[in-house]
Amino acid sequence: MNSPIDLPALTTQPFDDDKLREECGVFGVYQHAEAAAHTVLGLHALQHRGQEAAGIVTFDGKRFNSHRSLGHVADNFNSQNVIESLPGKAAIGHVRYSTTGDTIFRNVQPLFADLAGGGFAVAHNGNLTNAWTLRKTLVQKGAIFQSTSDTEVLIHLIATSTYLNLLDRVIDSLRRIEGAYSVVALTRDGLIGARDPLGVRPLVLGKLSDESHILASESCALDIIGAEYVREIEPGEIIVINDEGLTSHKPFPVQKSRPCIFEYIYFSRPDTYLWNRSVYQVRKEIGAQLAIESKVDADLVVPVPDSGTPAAIGYAQEAGIPFELGIIRNHYVGRTFIEPSDQIRHLGVKLKHNANSPELKGKKVVLIDDSIVRGTTSLKIVDMVRQAGASEVHMRIASPPTTNSCYYGVDTPERSKLLASRMSEAEMAQHIGVDSLAFISIDGLYKAVGEGRRSSEQPQYCDACFTGDYPTSLTDEQSGDNPEQFSLLSEKV
Repeated sequence: MNSPIDLPALTTQPFDDDKLREECGVFGVYQHAEAAAHTVLGLHALQHRGQEAAGIVTFDGKRFNSHRSLGHVADNFNSQNVIESLPGKAAIGHVRYSTTGDTIFRNVQPLFADLAGGGFAVAHNGNLTNAWTLRKTLVQKGAIFQSTSDTEVLIHLIATSTYLNLLDRVIDSLRRIEGAYSVVALTRDGLIGARDPLGVRPLVLGKLSDESHILASESCALDIIGAEYVREIEPGEIIVINDEGLTSHKPFPVQKSRPCIFEYIYFSRPDTYLWNRSVYQVRKEIGAQLAIESKVDADLVVPVPDSGTPAAIGYAQEAGIPFELGIIRNHYVGRTFIEPSDQIRHLGVKLKHNANSPELKGKKVVLIDDSIVRGTTSLKIVDMVRQAGASEVHMRIASPPTTNSCYYGVDTPERSKLLASRMSEAEMAQHIGVDSLAFISIDGLYKAVGEGRRSSEQPQYCDACFTGDYPTSLTDEQSGDNPEQFSLLSEKV
């Protein structure tokens, strides 16, 4: 097909390309009169996990209802008319940042299909490392795909499974996929939640006082609707919630779990309770450990806002150095319509950050950030702090060097574009223009999250972005399958 489909334009963020992108967020509610409204609120709380698109599907006892849009939750679920178009006591929702598949409307989740057993809507956080291999096989057998998202592979596997019971078909399909997934699905009969056997991505269970059950990527999405945190969904567990209540199924062989350690460093909101620990407290512990490992003589500890703030507090407290907001973040930038010329790109960092010059002038400053990816933002931040009059600029990073790509639901640049994969620590320091640079050690990170040290035989977390130790097979990567070959339809976004 040669002519593109015209869709509302999605503007770009040319100045915000130097972070590991949040994956996606999922939310589900069962048996609540205001299911859609609660899902909107839950997605608001999960907006940090995906800002390209948002969607909700509800079931009202007779039919499924859907509203999906490119852009933020607040821009697309901002009227009573939208909420009223989503009737029903059961709903699932999704916020998306694309890691597999383009940023186009047909990839916006939840995806919906009319299967032999009835309607089936699904939303997925994570990434399947054999999705394109499976997709190629399915297409050869006659499957017709409508999106380029790896999530649609799951729908086709369920649709073609030979099992009769829907739950058995879901289990059969999950057994065939590799990689990371936290899934919520909505059927005519209830709500389904599932987490991959390694538990790479988070999924929690909550409950409202009226006995309504909630599934969400993070506990902060429970807080916003006043739901009680019950527990996390266990790795490899499938939860079914219907009129009969809640049942738990564990159909997979028990494995040593490997949750993503970067959830603690950056992805999750600081007020989230994750894997039995406060994310905020863990980040402070990371900062404290960073100070133990690489304290430097300085006048101020300054976070690169906002993600570096908790670690900076911990560093300052441990090092006995005053904490100051030497960089102020503009929270109202949003997406920009400015054409990113070289000159505008150079100035672009100031759209989000500006130096608090009176606090920095003549001072020896320690900048604390969560990570260095390409290094482009670090270079500009350091230059800005020096222009504000700092006499020395030291940088401390609350994660080990990011040397490898992630294949489990994080949009990571290819390895050659990761600064730490091609430069030594000294070379990186010179490149970004700091007087000194240090990262927390991998054992220091494990100590901060409460593990003592990293087990080389059986690592407690997925830390492949730092170590290259991937916990699953990388079938698509090893086969060389190119996702673009499966997409013949162009859409303007």
